[in-house]
Amino acid sequence: MRVAVVCAGAIGAYVGAFMTKAGEDVTLIDQYPEHIEQMRRTGVKITGVLPRTNLTTPVNAIHVHEVQSMANQGPVDIAFITSKAYDTPWAAALIKPYLATNGVVASLQNAINEEAIASVVGWGRTLGVAIAGLGVELHAPGQVKRTQVEVEGQVVFRVGEVHGRITPRAEAAAKLLSAADRSKTTTNLWGERWTKLVVNAMRNGVAAVTGIKGPDQNSNEVTRWLMIRLGSEAVRVGQALGFQLETPQGLDAEMLARAGENDKSALNEINRLIIESAVYRTDDNRPSMAQDVAKGRRTEVDQMNGLVVERGREVGIATPVNAKIQALVQRVSQGKLKPGLDAVSGI
Repeated sequence: MRVAVVCAGAIGAYVGAFMTKAGEDVTLIDQYPEHIEQMRRTGVKITGVLPRTNLTTPVNAIHVHEVQSMANQGPVDIAFITSKAYDTPWAAALIKPYLATNGVVASLQNAINEEAIASVVGWGRTLGVAIAGLGVELHAPGQVKRTQVEVEGQVVFRVGEVHGRITPRAEAAAKLLSAADRSKTTTNLWGERWTKLVVNAMRNGVAAVTGIKGPDQNSNEVTRWLMIRLGSEAVRVGQALGFQLETPQGLDAEMLARAGENDKSALNEINRLIIESAVYRTDDNRPSMAQDVAKGRRTEVDQMNGLVVERGREVGIATPVNAKIQALVQRVSQGKLKPGLDAVSGI
């Protein structure tokens, strides 16, 4: 199979490097010139908490303006889009002309982007991948750091068709991703997707607004209670939409929802589990939205907390905490609010 990774930043370079090392025919495409040039010179260097992820491997990397050269090569069987959610439409349009007749495009992103991909390439060529338990950061051109340890038995990549059936192409995508970490196919793509959104809604905006990193988010009483309420709202919206939710960060979804509604028994248990899970994140773990704020980039808050608010409005579920975090992230991004715990006081 010929594989393309479109917008190969942190997650794209990570999976692209492992697939290449496994002998797959992979082309990494990105719009960050220095990143592409560094990968061409020295390959992708991966470091982090797992011994097997400390490696450097050569990769085939091209600039966005060089994608037209792919017309002289074989067609692409599967393209993984790893861009920010708001860049999904143009990323799908970029690779569409180079797809094989039966080629597919798979979202390997935060938020929920299958509809945006399908609007470009059609539903029949759209796959989805939900990711759990994989924190990575592009800390320098060509250099990716993994900041989450493995949780025993956790499957990182869950590949699914939008119609919910297991297909050979979904199995092929899962096999490709298994070079990087545990993978499986799922009949519950939409439930997996919303479950991941619950995690995004809980952690990303809080980190962006407070500046507090991963493990400290879990141990700090203020941020932990805020995350629980954000997750509770997101769970209730997902349930109202009819999704079969999985276990966000190993938490029972219904218990998380009740904890955010101040059910004392549920709150005590969720607090305990979140505090205990801090050990799975390194001290320098930063959710992607906090990385974006630190680098002065556009955030995905509208596609994360904003999507919870939008869908909540549609199904009549109130989401005031997600709406507040969405507004605060926007203010931080615009330089109107300094990140810190004071920024979330009173929520």
